[in-house]
Amino acid sequence: MTPVLSVHELSKRFGSGKQQALAVSEVSFDLPAGGSLGIVGESGSGKSTTARMIIGLERPTSGTIRFRGEDRTAPARRTKDLRRRGREIQIVFQDPYTSLDRRQRIVDCLAEVVRIHAGSDTREVRRRVDELAALVGLDDRQLGALPSRLSGGQRQRVAIARALAAEPEVLILDEAVSALDVSIQAQILNLLADIRAQRGISYLFISHDLAVVRQITDDTIVMRHGTVVEQGPTAQVLDQPVHPYTRLLRDSVPTPGWDPMSTSGPRS
Repeated sequence: MTPVLSVHELSKRFGSGKQQALAVSEVSFDLPAGGSLGIVGESGSGKSTTARMIIGLERPTSGTIRFRGEDRTAPARRTKDLRRRGREIQIVFQDPYTSLDRRQRIVDCLAEVVRIHAGSDTREVRRRVDELAALVGLDDRQLGALPSRLSGGQRQRVAIARALAAEPEVLILDEAVSALDVSIQAQILNLLADIRAQRGISYLFISHDLAVVRQITDDTIVMRHGTVVEQGPTAQVLDQPVHPYTRLLRDSVPTPGWDPMSTSGPRS
């Protein structure tokens, strides 16, 4: 079966001449339809640059990006192609507040995306907005609010709803829960699991949090200095890591009872 998303030897260099910096080097992976793939690594490992190339915000230096077998490496040049690609792959960033119009009510924010991708019939747009709101757990009061009146978790629900408004087949989540409190983070992860089960959407989940990756993904790739150092089923990668860097990431996760203010190690 053809993967919904296939990345082959993707590389990205910034700068020119002797000032070039290799941010991503020959990254390859496949994302099956309905699958969930995690990309983990520390800051600067190339995770977000990889995501930005897939979504079209950065142009690869080399390599290929295919969606259902069709080449998507080169940027779209026509409006209809841009819209079609927007319906294929969407992204949710770490801080939704910076990507929301602070003067626009949430209902108008969602309706705007629905109109772009599904037409301008007023009743159908409102029906679709209400459907999206119910899907992510937003009530009428929150739909009528400005972003500044919502909590971080509620704004992230709005960002997810806005991404889903395009009815994408792939949703990229770039550190999408890392800024949330643990309890709100759990709610968003459960929401994402439910949406995946209901819609069959595929996730590309980028995170430095191994516990989050374990909960939400089937397979994982580990990146360091722009290269993939390990990949495989998530449980295998996290429980039986082969590469020393993966073991270092796993061992750096605090254990229950660990006191960050103490130098004596975990408490009994």
